[in-house]
Amino acid sequence: MSRTGEITRETGETRVHAALALDGTGTGERETGVGFLDHMLDLLARHGRIDLDVRASGDLQTGAHHTVEDVGICIGQALDRALGDRTGIARYGDAVVPMDEARAACAIDISGRGLLVFEAAFPPGAIGNYDHELTEEFLRALATNARLTLHLTVPAEGNVHHTIEACFKAVARALRAATALDPTEPGVPSTKGTLT
Repeated sequence: MSRTGEITRETGETRVHAALALDGTGTGERETGVGFLDHMLDLLARHGRIDLDVRASGDLQTGAHHTVEDVGICIGQALDRALGDRTGIARYGDAVVPMDEARAACAIDISGRGLLVFEAAFPPGAIGNYDHELTEEFLRALATNARLTLHLTVPAEGNVHHTIEACFKAVARALRAATALDPTEPGVPSTKGTLT
């Protein structure tokens, strides 16, 4: 079974192409025009063991908001396609990840219901052309379009770069656990019989 998904999305603000394979090694190239986002997508791929290719171009002269959000939408839609009917998946995953003085915790339910619960507060500012607040926007777009229930908390804050990095690594590890195939699960892990 090939668990892959590919999406191309073009609007008046951005053009994004995303392709992923769930049972990967973290390979691929990420080029969005937003350097810090590329770095975070590298972490998502490597720690999630997802092969991920992302190409994006957008109206960066107005800021990175549209590009970051649309990349989240496309990765979410590609993930949704790759999961198919969700047969045989573990469904739930969680991870707590420290990054030096910072720590983030993520819990994911591949529920078929897109929801982000985001319990983190970043100070105003940016890393390059990536505004700190875009972390929440990216994760909301990802969760909504992949139809995940995603809870992210930051119980220990620190350097903002470290804190956001801990967030992405925690999401990656939780996603890796939730999307893993469970050899003891012959069908869809739901009493309803569906997660779509």
